[in-house]
Parts: sequence; C-alpha cells; structure tokens
Amino acid sequence: MSNEEKELLDAARNVVRIAKQKGAQEVATSAGKSREVEVQWRDGALEKISEATSRSIGLQLYVDGRYASLSTSDLRPHALERFIEDAVALTRTLAPDPFRTITDAKLYEGRQAKDLGAEDPSYDSLSAAERLQQAKTLEALCRAERPFGKAPEILSVTSGVSDSQSVGARVHSNGFEGSRRQTSFWLSASVTLKDPDGRRPEEYGYGGARMQKDLPPLKDIAEQAMERAAGRIGSKKPESGVMTMIIENRSAGRMLGSFLGPANASSFQQKRSMFEGKLKTKVASALLDLTDDPFVHKGFGSRLWDGEGIASKTMPVIKAGVLENVYIDTYYGKKLGWAPTTRSTSNLAWKYGTKDLSGLMRDAKDAFLVTRFLGGNSNGTTGDFSFGVQGFRVRGGEKAESVGELNVSGNHIDLWHRLSAIGNDPYPYSSMRTPSLVFEKVQFAGA
Repeated sequence: MSNEEKELLDAARNVVRIAKQKGAQEVATSAGKSREVEVQWRDGALEKISEATSRSIGLQLYVDGRYASLSTSDLRPHALERFIEDAVALTRTLAPDPFRTITDAKLYEGRQAKDLGAEDPSYDSLSAAERLQQAKTLEALCRAERPFGKAPEILSVTSGVSDSQSVGARVHSNGFEGSRRQTSFWLSASVTLKDPDGRRPEEYGYGGARMQKDLPPLKDIAEQAMERAAGRIGSKKPESGVMTMIIENRSAGRMLGSFLGPANASSFQQKRSMFEGKLKTKVASALLDLTDDPFVHKGFGSRLWDGEGIASKTMPVIKAGVLENVYIDTYYGKKLGWAPTTRSTSNLAWKYGTKDLSGLMRDAKDAFLVTRFLGGNSNGTTGDFSFGVQGFRVRGGEKAESVGELNVSGNHIDLWHRLSAIGNDPYPYSSMRTPSLVFEKVQFAGA
C-alpha cells in the first residue's frame, strides 16, 4: 500500500470518527485524489493544455433514520470538522427513510486480493514534452495517410493526448475499509475532409489503456481516423427497407448500453424497466451470453469492491438469452425486498463467435453495416428506440457504398431476439468489450 493510500485511509477514518462523535449512527466515507492531464494539437498549433489535481472527501450519513450524501474539497482540519457538524445537523432536518441503511457488513466478506493491473507504476515518468510530441506526431501521421490509395483534401486535424491517475480510499463505520489506485492513457485524432459535393465529413480514431506501454501505435490511430473519414466521402441517403443490420464492434456499445440500461433495481422499483416481469425469462436470442466480470486484468471496469463496498464477484447477467440477474444496490434492493448483487456494471464478458467483421459480412451478403450512431433516443420503460446511423451498404458480402441520413427503429426485446451472429472481435477500448453484432429483419428509414 502506498503512502498516499495510507494518508487517504487515515483521512477517511478520521471523518468517520468525527461524524460518529457528532451524532451519526452510521457513516460511509470516501477520500480521493486525482490528476488529469490533456494536450490538444490542431492544425500545426497547440490548442489546449491542461492539468488538474483535486482532493475531496465524500460522506454518506445515517442519522436517526435519515440519510444525506455530501462532499467537500476543503480538507483543512477545522473546516472539515465544521462541515461534518453542519452535515449531521442538516441530515436531522430531512424526512425519515426506513430504506436508507448502510451496506450490510456481510456483503464485504469474500473480497479478493487480486492484482487487477489497474495502475501504471511509471505514470509519473511521462513528461509534458513527451505528451506534446505525441500529439504533434499524431497530426503529422494523419496528414501523411493515403486511405484507399488516395490523398483526400484535409480541412482540419485535431490530435489529443490525455492521461489520468487516481487514488481512493473508502471507510464505513460498520467495518469496511479499502483503497485502490488506477491510471489510464488515451490517444485520439479527429479529421475533417472536403467532399467534392461541398460537405465536410468528419471522423475520429482513438485508443486507450491502463498502461502506457499498452497503447496502440500512433500510426494505428491515424489510419483509423483517416480511413473512417475518407469512407464518408460521397455518402448517400439509401433506400428504406427491412434488412440485416451489422453493427461494428466500436459502435455496438451504444445499442447494448440502451438495452441493459434498465437492468437495475432503481428502474424496476420505479416501474421504468422494459424487463419488469421478465427476470428468469428469455429476453434475447440464445446466442447472447453476458457475464459481469470485475476481475479482467487491466480492464477499464475492473474492481475488487463496488461503490457500496460490496465485494466483487462475477455475475451472469444474460445466459443463453435468459435474464438471470440485474444490478441491485442496497437502497432499491430493500425497497423491492431483493438481496443486493452489485450497484453497477464492471466489465462484460461475452460468449464470442468464430468470425470477424469481414466474415460476418460475407455470411450476411446483403446488409447495412452501422459504423456510427448519430443521436436518437431509447425508452427504457417500453424498449422502443429510434437512432440516426451512418455506415455502409454491404453487397455480395463486401463493404460497398457509404450511406448516411439513415434511421433505425424498433423495440429492444424484439431486436435482441433477432440477434443472429456474434463476432470474435471484442472492442478493446471499452469495459463493455462489445464484438460486432448481426441482427435480422431490422427496419431502416432512408430515402
């Protein structure tokens, strides 16, 4: 354990001690420190450079059957004690809520001691000059790219380099204590090209990792951004119809996030979930297997305990299309009379298929390939959705002309029953780790 973690744990313990002295029956406290650095380079000039470091204390108070959640960044001892005293007094003025209780201590048991690979030990060695050079190099690589063997007219290139480091500690008055450290690094490039018809197609490429050494090469980010932007040149509005829809791995998270969004106790208790009455029943194709896995090494959602201190464990969410579990926190679990599982998602583990995107397109033969979602909405209560999308027509199993100004609509439960194939290409820059997905008989509205 680092000295920073020890200091934050001591600070959290002190807050718990003071809050108890001031009259709180139970207290949950978090103490954290974070650093974020960002460099943006645009068209040969520095556009933005920022560095922010913050420290904060958050506390959840349980006072005479009442509850309040507050935070402060003023950590001076006398100011902190006054803040806690005022917070306890404020909590006493609130209406009682019998469902607001601190996490059951039994849920802290079984916490694992795995190394999740969440922190790069060399983080502090990255200099401002190196960040700036990466951003400059990334722009130059974009301008040197020749997607599809051509040199499109570039109107603008913006490249970005960012990273963060956070240290946190949590202490509960009924026995929980924990600390963790994590880092992340990100690269991005956004390219605007000139279309002969006067439009300005814009696309981007990006990649990230917990460890700097695991970042993709700068050239890969440049290729991704330029190829995607060049692919938008000459985009047309296609015909309407019911067709096979393929969603590439990078974009599939938008559809999956809308589907799983209401799979939580809050939505169930407030009658806002399309899954109401569907627990332990089939809500998707038998191909869909999803497990919440908090132990993925270097995963973006990995953790040993969640935001309530509940010890992490793998949890099947959907098994062969059947909704096995939803995300249940302490508060809404009590309201529903359900045992808590975990408050929120960590990483998703899939049962992947055997083919990459090219193989899925060959099998589909005639389809729309969705590469980007452009606004829209999804109703978590009914499952109805409508999204703007862009991508490509697939003809004869190959990517054909670029298409845009297209809308896809339907109902999630119906759509996910139409899932007909899953790729073997998990997207590495998201905790959802979505592969490319194929859905049959989807309604598209175009020309």
